[in-house]
Amino acid sequence: MKHPITLGIVCLARKTFDYRAANEIFNTIKIDLEKLPQVECAIWPELVIEIDEAQKAARFLAQKRIDALVCISGTFHLGHLLLELHKLLPVPVLLWGLPELPYDGGKIRLNSVCGVNLNASNLYKAGIRNYHAIVSPTIDEDWIDAIRVRTALSRAHVGIAGFRAHGFFNLGIRDLDAYQQFGVLIDHYELIDVYEHPVSETDVSYWDEQLRQNFDITGISEEQAQKTALLAARIHSFIQQEKLDALAIRCWPEFALRYGISPCAAMSLVQSNGTIVACEGDVEGALSMIAHKSLGAKMPYLFDFSQVDFQEDTALLWHCGVAPCNLWDGKCVRSLDTYFAGGKGVTADFVLKAGDISILRFDNCGDSQRIFLQRAHGIPMDKKLRGTYVKVKFDVPVKDVLEKVIYNGIAHHASMAYGDFIRPCELLGRINGWQIIQ
Repeated sequence: MKHPITLGIVCLARKTFDYRAANEIFNTIKIDLEKLPQVECAIWPELVIEIDEAQKAARFLAQKRIDALVCISGTFHLGHLLLELHKLLPVPVLLWGLPELPYDGGKIRLNSVCGVNLNASNLYKAGIRNYHAIVSPTIDEDWIDAIRVRTALSRAHVGIAGFRAHGFFNLGIRDLDAYQQFGVLIDHYELIDVYEHPVSETDVSYWDEQLRQNFDITGISEEQAQKTALLAARIHSFIQQEKLDALAIRCWPEFALRYGISPCAAMSLVQSNGTIVACEGDVEGALSMIAHKSLGAKMPYLFDFSQVDFQEDTALLWHCGVAPCNLWDGKCVRSLDTYFAGGKGVTADFVLKAGDISILRFDNCGDSQRIFLQRAHGIPMDKKLRGTYVKVKFDVPVKDVLEKVIYNGIAHHASMAYGDFIRPCELLGRINGWQIIQ
C-alpha cells in the first residue's frame, strides 16, 4: 500500500479572464482529486483572486499540516497569490496549468500557462526550487508519488544496530546530514539489544514454522535452524517494540562470532512480511528501501551489483542470502546453507523471480546528496550459486551502468523493487535539489 499524504489544493484566478469557466473546471478537478487513493485533500473551495483571499487560504491550509501544495492556475492571476500562500506553507508545490479553452470572440479565456510561468519565475528568483510544473487536464500522479516518498522518509523511524560493516566506509552516514536531507533521525542500538531481545515461545514457534515451510533445511544443523527461527522472532519483535520503519544491522563479523550464526536467513524470513531490514549497517540502503515501499513496492531487496557479462549484456544482482524469501522464482529449491562466515552463515539460497525491476540508491558524498536510478528486467536463470540473486538486462548497455556506478563512486548496495518506480524518484530528486545519476 502506498504511503498516505495530505495535499493542499487551491485554484488561482483573475476576473479579467474567464474565471467562471475556470471555476467550473475547478469543481470537476475537486471531484477527481477526492478519488485519489491514500490522498487526503484539504481543498480551499473558492477561487483565490485577491491577496486577502490567499492569506485566508494559507491560514486554513496551514492548520491541515499539508505535505505539499497543488496550485492550479485557473486563469492568469496576481503574482502575490502563491507567494502569500508560500509564507505559511513552505512545502513543495505543483504548479498546475490548464489547457487553453476554445477562443471566445478572439479573446484568450484562461491564459493559465502564463500564470504557471509567472509563479515559477517568482519562486525560482526567490530561491525556492522545490516546485514541479504541468499543463494537463489531470494531476501528475508521479508527482504525488514523489511527495509520498518525501513524506515517508521525513516521518520514518530508522534504527541501526551496531555500526556499518567492517571496512565498508562508503556506507557511512552522518546523522545530522540524514536529518537535513531526509528529515529522519537515526536511533542507535547495540547488537546485543537485538540478539538477546526477549520473545515468547509462541513467536519463536511461528517463525520456526515459517522457516521449515519455506526452506529446505537439510544443509544446516537442527541447532542452526532453531537459532535462525529464534533470531527471526527477535528481529521482528525488536522492530515492533521500538516502532521502527527500518533497521540496519551490522550483520558481520561479530554476529556469527557472538550469536553463533549470521542473520541472513532470519532477515530473509522477516523481510518476507514487508519488514525492512538492511544488512551491513547500511542506513541509506534502508532509506532507499523505505522509498520503494512508500510507492507500493511490497518487498524491496538490498543487493550488490555483483557480476557483469559484457558479451551477454547482463548483470547479476546478488547478495549473500538475505532477499525476502517470497521473491523466489517458484522453480528452484529454496535452501539454507552455511558456506558463509566459516560455516556459521545460515544464508538463504535461491533465484529471484523474473520481471520489471526498479533500482534506487540514496548516496551521500561530502556535502552533496545523490540519487542513483536504473530500470532493469529480471530474466530466468538456473540456480548455480549460493546466496540470493537475479540476472538482469538494463534499458542501456550494462557497461554504461557499471561506468555510472564506478565513476560516480556509488555505494555497492542498492534497493531493487519489482515494478516501475523511476519517475517519482526522479521528481523527488528534483524537488529536493539532489543530483540524479541514471
